[in-house]
Amino acid sequence: MSIMENWSEIKAIFKRSFRSSFHYAIATVSESGEPHITPIGSLVLGKPGHGVYFEEFPHQLPRNLEGNQQVCVMAVDSGISFWFRSLLRGKFISPPAVRLYGVAGKRREATEKEIQLWQRRVRRVRFTKGHTMMWKKMRMVREVQFTHMEPVHMGEMTKKLWK
Repeated sequence: MSIMENWSEIKAIFKRSFRSSFHYAIATVSESGEPHITPIGSLVLGKPGHGVYFEEFPHQLPRNLEGNQQVCVMAVDSGISFWFRSLLRGKFISPPAVRLYGVAGKRREATEKEIQLWQRRVRRVRFTKGHTMMWKKMRMVREVQFTHMEPVHMGEMTKKLWK
């Protein structure tokens, strides 16, 4: 399936996913071949096929990326009302989840624009102690170039949701 053709739907799923769970799952592979999943809430999607995330807290993720830059990011809309309405109807009216596959770049300093995008995303909680402790001083990022996507299929419930 085409990332370019489906980019607006992909971004919508990521937005709903962040709203419902404050993170996405990013999978990498260790040097010994073990899969590793890290919750990342700071991924911001931009132009089609492109994203950037702040890398301040993960430990294993950057080690894995030293040897293999391939990543898979999954976003799931975990909203209770979204799922309940879909279960009552017997179908989803919009895709509940998607996987993006890509390659992560080198760790670098965030641009002022990237910092502003992130701060705008978490502005609703900027008054909290947690925001000050975790998100106020995010500075290091990695770009991700997504090469392809894969819908999460759930049988008849997700039939005919993608172009």
